[in-house]
Amino acid sequence: ANSQVYLLLSDAAKIVLATETDLAIPQDHQQAQAFLNSHFRAQENQIQLLEKSDWFSAPASGSSSPKQMVICPCSMGTLSAISHGASNNLIERAADVILKERGQLLIAWRESPLSPIHLENMLSLSKLGVTIMPLAPGFYHKPQSLEDVIDFMVARILDHLNIDQSLVLPWMAENK
Repeated sequence: ANSQVYLLLSDAAKIVLATETDLAIPQDHQQAQAFLNSHFRAQENQIQLLEKSDWFSAPASGSSSPKQMVICPCSMGTLSAISHGASNNLIERAADVILKERGQLLIAWRESPLSPIHLENMLSLSKLGVTIMPLAPGFYHKPQSLEDVIDFMVARILDHLNIDQSLVLPWMAENK
């Protein structure tokens, strides 16, 4: 979509990527930046990989922050911190900025089951306009592979951000 992307990877996200995917992001920041731009065929500087302590980056400031943010997957710890206004790292600060600037925050979570504390935190954020989206795909498009299931969720996220996508057609379009 030719959008500027600020990528924030928590320590846990790096472990999840290494464990659950074949995507091997280099440890060195500059090498990781180059790898991401190459892997996703992005324009130079279109994807900016930020460290958790980049407090002077655009997402940390209301005067220059993006207007949309997706946290995917979002741990219940991060969700709790955002719900309670903590800004212990750049992910939490960026979410706080999105909220205070009345931007669009989408939180995609996958933990299960949920405790009453998780549900209360989700409800408090939902009341602020945050989109709470479980990573629970539909199957009406008859996925044939794990990639199809993942594409379904990516498509749902892109649809909520009003970014054109052709990964999965809307349900009624598929039935025509």
